[in-house]
Amino acid sequence: MNDFKAEPKEIRQAMLAAVERVLESGWYVLGNELTDFEHQWAQLCGVQHGVGVGNGMDAIEVALRALDIGPGDEVITTPMTAFASVLGIHRARAQPILADIDTTTGLMDIASAERCITPKTRAILLVHLYGQVRDMTAWVALCKARGIELIEDCAQAHYARLNGQVAGSFGRAGAYSFYPTKNLGAVGDGGMLVTADAALSERAARLRNYGQSVRYSHPELGLNSRLDEVQAALLKVRLDWMDGFTARRQAIAQQYRSGITSSKVTLLAAPQEPSAHVYHLFVLHCPEREAFQKHMAAQQVQTLIHYPIPVHEQPPCLDIPRDPQGLGQAQAHAATCVSIPCHPQMSDADVAAVIAAVNVF
Repeated sequence: MNDFKAEPKEIRQAMLAAVERVLESGWYVLGNELTDFEHQWAQLCGVQHGVGVGNGMDAIEVALRALDIGPGDEVITTPMTAFASVLGIHRARAQPILADIDTTTGLMDIASAERCITPKTRAILLVHLYGQVRDMTAWVALCKARGIELIEDCAQAHYARLNGQVAGSFGRAGAYSFYPTKNLGAVGDGGMLVTADAALSERAARLRNYGQSVRYSHPELGLNSRLDEVQAALLKVRLDWMDGFTARRQAIAQQYRSGITSSKVTLLAAPQEPSAHVYHLFVLHCPEREAFQKHMAAQQVQTLIHYPIPVHEQPPCLDIPRDPQGLGQAQAHAATCVSIPCHPQMSDADVAAVIAAVNVF
């Protein structure tokens, strides 16, 4: 599903030089590397402020806490996501509420989300699953009409753009992960909150650093969640390659869309425009998933399931409130979804081999 060793040598050399630069500086936390990367990434996202944190889950927690969303408040999100999305809400001590999805995309269904809104609802955490942004005009309008915050989980959607606007800039804040497998990945954990709101950015920066406003002054309780200088320097290097890597992912996805013809699998809906999907994952539906995965393994093609157990079926989350009409679409999606390789180190021969393997199933 990924092959970091196949990346160009130029990236490895530039990354080693970046690490050496940090070591020579003697400054390893909250320094110029982070400040530069925060500025660069925020600009790419079309907002003014970025706050580097330890990981994507912390970015969600910090965003909620910076907006004073916590005990007694409800946050609507999807059960079809990495567990970190819901855990970030729990960590802010707010109550997650689970809406159903549209199984043709895997994304949260807006009608289901609206059914979940109560007087206690303070925010919707919209997950741009698999790397796609979709129907954002409707989501922004819903949140505005109901007086609730829109927070975007952009962990899989680095630089996905709809109508020229970048993931993370539609709502009050966007939460990014830079985990190694992400479209823009570090060599460890990392994350960032992006926002156009200066006050929100200032508070988020305080919260990530023990709640510290100036050294040794703690006006509130924060956490220790800082994107370190080494990871920031490495991400700056990898940022130079992101456009090319994204274009390659999109080209592979287009080959899959035109080349996969097997009646045994169903492709997810195409994006609303080419730039609106950055294909962190390329996901199919296959009712005979177990047999399909065995077949693909025999063809020397790796597959994975993202995510086989939806949030509401995880032991700590069995009692989480949800859409009164249930989460049937999420359960159906989880039972049949399967991911095939889609990463920028794949050759055309690799892509052709995957297509051929799918088509002979």
